[in-house]
Formats: sequence, structure tokens, C-alpha cells
Amino acid sequence: MASAHEEEVLGKAYDSRLMKRLLRYLAPYKWQVAIALGSILLKVGADVLGPYLTKIVIDRYLAPVPGLHTRFDRFLSSNPFVGIAQIAALYVGLLVFSFLLEYLQTYYMQWAGQMVMFDLRKEIFRHLQRMHIGFYDKNPVGRLVTRVTSDVDALNEMFTSGVVSIFEDVFVLAGIVAIMLQMNTKLALITFAVLPLIAIATKIFRDKVRDSYRRIRVAIARINAYLQEHVSGMVVLQLFSREERAFQKFSDVNATHMDAFKDAIMAHAVYYPVVEILSSIAIACVIWFGGNDVIRGASTIGILAAFIQYAQRFFRPIQDFSEKYNILQSAMASSERIFKLLDTPVEITSPAVTKKPEGPGRIEFDHVWFAYRNIPIDTGDGKNGKGASRAGADIHTTTEPDWVLRDLSFVIEPGETVAIVGHTGAGKTTIISLLMRFYDVQKGAIKMDGVDVKDMDLADLRRRFGVVLQDPFLFTGTVEGNIRLGTQFITDEDVQQAAIDVNLADFIRTLPQGFKEEVRERGSTLSTGQKQLISFARALAHNPKILILDEATSSVDTETEFKVRDALSRMVEGRTSVVIAHRLSTVQRADKIIVMHKGLVREEGTHQQLLAQRGIYYKLYQLQYKDQEIPVGSGPQVTASADD
Repeated sequence: MASAHEEEVLGKAYDSRLMKRLLRYLAPYKWQVAIALGSILLKVGADVLGPYLTKIVIDRYLAPVPGLHTRFDRFLSSNPFVGIAQIAALYVGLLVFSFLLEYLQTYYMQWAGQMVMFDLRKEIFRHLQRMHIGFYDKNPVGRLVTRVTSDVDALNEMFTSGVVSIFEDVFVLAGIVAIMLQMNTKLALITFAVLPLIAIATKIFRDKVRDSYRRIRVAIARINAYLQEHVSGMVVLQLFSREERAFQKFSDVNATHMDAFKDAIMAHAVYYPVVEILSSIAIACVIWFGGNDVIRGASTIGILAAFIQYAQRFFRPIQDFSEKYNILQSAMASSERIFKLLDTPVEITSPAVTKKPEGPGRIEFDHVWFAYRNIPIDTGDGKNGKGASRAGADIHTTTEPDWVLRDLSFVIEPGETVAIVGHTGAGKTTIISLLMRFYDVQKGAIKMDGVDVKDMDLADLRRRFGVVLQDPFLFTGTVEGNIRLGTQFITDEDVQQAAIDVNLADFIRTLPQGFKEEVRERGSTLSTGQKQLISFARALAHNPKILILDEATSSVDTETEFKVRDALSRMVEGRTSVVIAHRLSTVQRADKIIVMHKGLVREEGTHQQLLAQRGIYYKLYQLQYKDQEIPVGSGPQVTASADD
């Protein structure tokens, strides 16, 4: 499974190149980050000072050491009761100050982390919007959703927990080591003696957890992919009574995730007690050797008490390092996947200098070649592929492309209703995708009023089209919102008029909230016919110059068919219309019928002309319902059929 395989790679725990790029997202919030980091430094000082105050209390007041001098002498009273009270007040003050600093650090770092997540998710979604349709043919939706959700969350955890905690732990360790070495070098070295053993335990733990986390990520990726596919296909599962088999497969994937998590739990359950035991041994050695020094007068009770506290605090950050290592490693892997997505080039963009067609809307396919896979690189004039068309001399490709369209040429005149028919896979829908520049052709050109669509602004190009697909897609929101789609120039009156023109108004009036009726995900509460009518209203409300119907009436019921038939007659009037259809009964009154076969235009003409040729169209017609033939009437018209 490709998406799961991509989750396997965890990469290095730290990559300076990735980190440098990630830190750019913190740049707009540098003052908040500076406050957080400053708070950490001050908090480290407050935390490290605590045990030292304990030493002063013991050595100055509880078990006085003659001739002992500290940096706090001038601030402390010689009276033991007053002096202890002063140190106690200072200790409490440090705790309150530490609490305030912890608040500042947590608030500003979490705030900055949320802003980074906000900015990063916006950037990813904007990039996804700009990617061409071919990108989504190769990348599963579940994987892309993971980039915007889980991977960004991993980066937030790194910014707010991982890096900050590591930064704080490093300074705490540095402060403790400095004070311990200054107070008593011998006891400090005794404390550090167990570090090699802890390092070995940490290495083993890190490797075990790394493997477990890798398997956890793979299992989660598979669970997400499996859920997405089988929840979307629940109707088919229930229809063919495959619930038990699907449940069993899901249980197997789920068990893999559970086993990986058990291994991670086991590693944590062993590692932390091992570190506790080693740290306890270090503290016991400090008590043994330090106690002997106290008895011999080579050290003081205050130093021994402070060392015990420092030793306890010394090993806590070391325990945390391994966990923070995993957070950092996961974040680096997530950032690598995110930046790989963001670095994916946007292949179809508006040119720097755009041209706007001035004319009624004449469409021309000029010797168009197109393939979805093994796409060659045009190194000719770089514009319309004309250099490539010269015996293919300027096309560099290792394999011959699997051409979907081959040397395709035809013209659609303004106001004309043109039908495109042919077998499945003949290239009918591909023509529409190329016309709206969802893909770019490899050779030839598609022109609108003489202007290559590659030279047009993308938004201006697509604004000229109104498209009704075979499978209508509705967004969560309202009926009105699905017709308007956020287009500001469409007024409420335009929405209502479009609904009337496509015979949708009667249905909307039956809804409790009319046009404000809520539409659930993908329009699950509406019938196929109702969704199709909303799709027709959407296309009509945008008042397109060119109307495209891609098998738009193939899935509606008989009652809706009559509504759609009347609506279509109004929609195509005065517009250039392109109708994609399998059923020949739906296109008999088109001004021109283009017959596609294996990526080529094989026949072209009116219904009667094509029948007279007795070619491919004639054979298709003989296979279908000849008795549905409608006498040729005046003016272009398209009739709908409930059949596919």
C-alpha cells in the first residue's frame, strides 16, 4: 500500500535543512517566541536555585559550619529564625516566579504553535487548490488529508513540547552540572558515573520505540485508508452481504496497530524503571560517599542534602530526552512529507502575460494529442507543441505515450449544439477536461476565438463554462449555497430564477426552510434527480457562455427526465453547448454530432447525415433504440434519457 509505505520512513531525528525551513514559519511571531524562550531561561535559573537555598539553610542555621560564606550573606539575618523565614520567603517567591514564567512560556509558545499550524494548513490547502486534476489521480485523498491534519499536528507538538522541552532540559542540565561541579567535584563525578549505563539503556529504548512508532504510523495509515474506502462503499458492502469479511480484515489491521502499541508500551514500561534504578544507585552512592565525607568533616550536611536534590532533578530531563527524541523524529518525518507536497510544482498555471479572446466563443481543437501517462516533454517552441508535431523530433520520452487522443481536430461554432458520442474510453470526457485546462495537451492546441487556452487566465477560461456532470457533487451547506457556490455577482433573485428555469422551484418550496434548507455531506439526504437539478441550477445561475453536459441526464428517474428535458431546452438556447452522451437518443437534434473511436474523430455530421454514411454511428444506432428516433425539427434541441 503506497500511502502506508510513505508513512514508514521516519528519517533522521534532526535535519538542519528542514529545521531551518520550519523556523521560517515562526519568523512572523518572533517576539512571542522570544518571550517564551526568555521565560524558559529565567525559569531554569529559578528551578536550579531551589536546592542551593536548602544547602544555605542547613549549613548556616540548622547545622552551622564555622567560617562558611555565601553570596546571600549580606541579605540574610544572623538570627536563625529570621534567616530561615527569609530563605523560606525567597523559596516561595521563586516558586511563584517560576509559575508566572511557566505560564508565559506555555501561553506564548502554544499561541505561536497554533499560528504556525494555521498558516501551514492555509498554505497546504491553497497549494492543493492550485494542483491540476492529474495530481489527484495519483495521490489518494486520505494521504492528502493526513498532510493537513496529523502531520501538521506533529509539527505543532514539536514546536510546543519537543523543542521547547529539549531547550529547557539542556539548560537545566547545564545549570545543575555547573553547580554540582562547583560545590563538590567528587560527588558530581560519582553522580555522573551511571551516565554510560543510562546511555546504553536509552539507545536500546530509542531503537525499540522507533520501530514501534514506525509500525504504529503504518497501521494508522492503513486503518485510515481502509475506513475511508469501506465507509464510502458501505452500500455495496451491505448489498453483497460482505460486512463480516470487511470486519475481519479491519480487525486484522486494527490488531497490527494494537500489537505495535503494546511493544511501545513495553519499551516505556522497562526503560523508565531502569533509569529510576540507575538514578537511585547514583543517589545511594552520593549518600554513601557524601555521608562519609560529612562524618570526616570533608563536606557539609547542606552540600549532601543539595546533592541529593540535584541528583534527583538531574535524571528527570535525561528520561525525557528519549521521548522528546521520538517527537522530534516524528516531526522531521512529517515536515519532510509536508514540504514534499508543497514543493510539488503547480503544472497548470495562468501565464505571466494573459490574452483575452475577443469574439463570440469559437472553439477549435487543432491537431491535439494527449496522454495521461508517459507524458513526453515538449522542447520545441514550448507553446503549442508545434515543434513536437514535426515527426516528434522535439519530444523526449523513454517510452511511447499511451495516447488517449490522437491528432484530434474539430471546430465548435458559437451558438452551436455539438454532441460527442462514442464507446467508453473513446476520449469524450478527456476532451472536456482539456477544454477547461484540467490537463495540458502534449501536442497541438486548443483555441478559443483564435487564442490558445494556455495563454488565457485560468479563472477567466473556466468562468466561461457551465458544467453539469453525470455524478453531481454537493457541498455541505444550504441549497442556495450549492447553487451560488460563493459567487458574489449571483443575487438571490438569480438563484431563484435558475431554480425556476430548471423546474427545481417546486421541490424547494416543499422543503421546511426552502433555499436555506441544510444539505448534508455530498447531498446524502437528496435523491440523484434532485441533486442533478441543483447541479443544473448551479450551471444556469452562473450564466455561462458555453454549456457542457457530461452524461448529465443518465441517472435521473422518469419524472425528473421530463423536468430536465424542458430545462435543457431553455439552457442551450442562445449558448454554445457540448453534450457528451452514450445514448444516441439524447443527441439526435444536435447541430453536429462528433463520433469518437479510440481517440480519433471518425465521423462528423448531423444525425441524418451520419445514418446515411452507414459507418460507426449507424452501427451504434442499430444497436440502440432505433424506434426512439425523433423527426428532425427546427432549431437545436437536446432530449434527455433516463438510461446511461
